[in-house]
Amino acid sequence: MPTTTVLKPVLKMKVDELFLRWLSETPTQLLLNDYLRRIKNGEKILPDADDYGTKEIPSKSTLHSAHKALDNLSLSPQSALPPGSYGSPRSGLTPRKRRSSSVGVVHPKKEEPLTPALSQNIPKFYFPKGCPKANLNIDGIISKIEKTFSGFPLERATLEDMGKVAKACECPLYWKAPLFYAAGGERTGYVSVHKFIAMWRKILHTCHDDAAKFMQLLAKPGCSYLEQEDFIPFLQDVVNTHPHLTFLREASEFHSRYITTVVQRIFYLVNRSWSGRITCSELRKSNFLQHVALLEEEDINQSADYFSYEHFYVIYCKFWELDTDHDLYIDENDLAKHNDHAISSHVIQRIFSGTVTRSRKVHKEGKISYADFVWFLLSEEDKKTQTSIEYWFRCMDLDGDGVLSMYELEYFYEEQCQKMESMAIEPLPFEDCLCQMLDLVKPQTEGKITLHDLKKCKQANIFFDTFLNLEKYLDHEQKDPFSVLRVGENEGQELSDWEKYAAEEYAVLVAEEAANEQWNDGYDAELNLLDIPVASEDKCSSDKRPFFDLPSHSPEADLEEYEYEDDFE
Repeated sequence: MPTTTVLKPVLKMKVDELFLRWLSETPTQLLLNDYLRRIKNGEKILPDADDYGTKEIPSKSTLHSAHKALDNLSLSPQSALPPGSYGSPRSGLTPRKRRSSSVGVVHPKKEEPLTPALSQNIPKFYFPKGCPKANLNIDGIISKIEKTFSGFPLERATLEDMGKVAKACECPLYWKAPLFYAAGGERTGYVSVHKFIAMWRKILHTCHDDAAKFMQLLAKPGCSYLEQEDFIPFLQDVVNTHPHLTFLREASEFHSRYITTVVQRIFYLVNRSWSGRITCSELRKSNFLQHVALLEEEDINQSADYFSYEHFYVIYCKFWELDTDHDLYIDENDLAKHNDHAISSHVIQRIFSGTVTRSRKVHKEGKISYADFVWFLLSEEDKKTQTSIEYWFRCMDLDGDGVLSMYELEYFYEEQCQKMESMAIEPLPFEDCLCQMLDLVKPQTEGKITLHDLKKCKQANIFFDTFLNLEKYLDHEQKDPFSVLRVGENEGQELSDWEKYAAEEYAVLVAEEAANEQWNDGYDAELNLLDIPVASEDKCSSDKRPFFDLPSHSPEADLEEYEYEDDFE
């Protein structure tokens, strides 16, 4: 579909037009003729006082009278003839002659001292690293830190001691690892009081809110953004020290899986620009630092947006079911099996085209990584969030023009019709379906649906399911239409679609695990009674899939294309 061109003014053409208009005016012609005549006669051209800005700006009445006087001047042929043809060069009366005759007697008016412009008094309003606090007692904070370090041997703090130091800095507990590594503790295994105070004093002077401080602690030197690997040391410390992750600490091979899940969820919610780099502004606008502060006060599963272990368990088990060869990558055929082939094959092709993925293997081998699958599952199970709407909009926007045309909608709906016909369900004609969707979305431009339209309508999940997920589309068709409106009114008062899905799936997985363990325990007891050798552990593990009994992956199978082995071994 051809893109609409936006007309933009060309500054040079407009300036040229104004210059030609000025040049063609009668006063300008007279003035230039007078200058030309004087130059040919060798006369000296004296500049007017207003050429140097010493003359006051004329009023409207003065300008009007001047233009009237110029218009009344007779344009005789003599004024256009060469000087000397009709007597003296000064015989012709010109406006310039009148003005120049009084140059000797006109004195520039003395200007009164101008008051400072208002723009000079505008207070500073842009603070990229937070607004400075007037009552911040930096010396008091430094004295607290010194007192804390005095309780350590040789006034040196290890990573285990940094919890007390973080509290002395008036920071949340789990800032301890970023504080430790920012002060150079990774190289020596400890941090001296002088080195830490020098680092923290500099941060207090330059960073004035939590977002700027956290950014400064985690980012690489000279960087004003956070990349995915910047979060790894911080999250590894959470895994190593959080009281509700004791069971995870015992299975070190799954540390990188959990960390990858959390990192992807952070970028899914915080990195609204899809750039792969979190800026200080994005961090400040998100709720991530609030969740970090709550880690020390509540169960980690209460952090439904980022750190929940139950959510990680659900995501990884879903990926494990699809990844049949367990190389931590899945192809189109693997992903098509998700939710019993309910997802459109057209949209799966779009996902593997690289439109919403970052993995380099997508283009080389046609596979997506576990990190890409996290984004897919979060978007698939909750199509009401800002990121998920952007995710599916990118998939459906085939030509990348920022608009969903009727052709693109029909392209995806055709496959839905084919699936319904194979199930002996009479599909709704596309024209009728289109009318329903346009009434649902209410686009600003007729016949074109934009990303803004979908975010504004509050029912983007119904729109996307109609074209992308047959099972959910049929569920919506069977629901009471008024229930959808009631859900929209109560938005924010109950669990999100993702939280509901994760809770249901976790309960199913735990029940299956318990049933498998009970079955295996009874089976082992019967074998012991019959004095028959127990089946090998590998055969039993093929029937049940407890989470921590999953076969470990080869060192080359890297979840995020980061070398976790080098970071954590």
